[in-house]
Amino acid sequence: MSHTSHPVPLTSRAGAALKGRVAVPGDKSISHRALMLGSLAIGRSHVTGLLESEDVLNTAKAMRAYGARIARTEDGGWTVDGAGLGSLLEPEEAIDYGNAGTGVRLALGLAGTHPIATTFTGDASLSRRPMGRVLEPLRLMGAEVVARAGDRLPLTIRGAATPAPITYRVPVPSAQVKSAVLLAGLNTPGVTTVIEPIATRDHTERMLSGFGAELSVEVDDAGARIIRLTGQRELSAQTVQVPGDPSSAAFPIVAALIVPGSEITVADVLLNEHRTGLFLTLQEMGADLTIDNIRETGGERLGDIHVRHSALKGVTVPADRAPSMIDEYPVLAIAAAFASGRTVMQGLEELRVKESDRLAAVAAGLAANGITHEAGEDTLVVEGRSGPIGGGTVTTHLDHRIAMAFLVLGLASDRPVTVDDGSVIATSFPTFQHIIRDLGGVIDASGEQAA
Repeated sequence: MSHTSHPVPLTSRAGAALKGRVAVPGDKSISHRALMLGSLAIGRSHVTGLLESEDVLNTAKAMRAYGARIARTEDGGWTVDGAGLGSLLEPEEAIDYGNAGTGVRLALGLAGTHPIATTFTGDASLSRRPMGRVLEPLRLMGAEVVARAGDRLPLTIRGAATPAPITYRVPVPSAQVKSAVLLAGLNTPGVTTVIEPIATRDHTERMLSGFGAELSVEVDDAGARIIRLTGQRELSAQTVQVPGDPSSAAFPIVAALIVPGSEITVADVLLNEHRTGLFLTLQEMGADLTIDNIRETGGERLGDIHVRHSALKGVTVPADRAPSMIDEYPVLAIAAAFASGRTVMQGLEELRVKESDRLAAVAAGLAANGITHEAGEDTLVVEGRSGPIGGGTVTTHLDHRIAMAFLVLGLASDRPVTVDDGSVIATSFPTFQHIIRDLGGVIDASGEQAA
């Protein structure tokens, strides 16, 4: 059900141990990029494992509005027929990205160097999120923007007719900003350079190279990544296998760690080094978490993750790890509630501008369920449980990861936990409830009794 429909409260409660082997949907970041680059390449690209969530389907709809032909095949794969760089058509209507922050920010980059006008809209949550950090470099490249105060949606961007290549130092760690500039650079003459002082997920660079872009990456003496892209080089259609999303895998993994007697395997999970911060942190906390069957596809590593219920201990998670696990802090906070001692998380300022003020939403959910914590401007400290927890109702603020994190809490807490709207989960992990139930967990529409 769409997050724009009537809210659907869900309640989770403790039950049997979680057991089994599951596969989570395809990685959201890679799914967005496969549709976009396939739409700019010459020929027909084939994509398997695409995440069929609301966010990604909104990107597919948007690329169709730009003129690409995108279709789902009978075997569950997808085909993308592109017409080459510079081929984007001007959409006849405004493009509604729903809740897709990644989709809209990357699409701004695409549109910013094509001489067309595009109006972008989104749901209430997306319309509150700032776009200025993406629009700033696009304006430097020649794009014109008309937006609400604070550079928020809805906004209209008219791409530069003769875009100018820039050298842009990313002011805060953000794969979305980096990616928007690189995607803009595809249709820009000359060399577009992005300097990244702190490394973030590099799916865009990997996939650009896979599609045939002329791109180089080097690291300077200060440790900054310098990415150079030569524009106006045609891309070639590719076959892309999308690995399982590690941000989605985080939820059943943490659930198994905190529900006594649990033992599960999550298969085919993306193991990109810029996305595995949570798994490292959980191992430092004492998690029985192992990875095997490691292999490579399309320039990305993937493997199977085995996890058993574990006695966790509190740790300090350094700020420099945040870019590799920025979406996983809500569910890490749940793991921390079941750890002995204090877990200190640092460098969380980016959580303030996610689907919600995610740091505030996590803190409120912890408070509602009797979990001792302290939230700073960019820190979160969680104390391991010392008494009964659970029993609260959590406001999701249209944030899918808040909803899933606190449903995981309920699977191991002393009293059931309710989230005010479970429909938002469909934006990234439409099979979440099904997978948890297959493993033996109990999640019901509020008011229903456990089976």
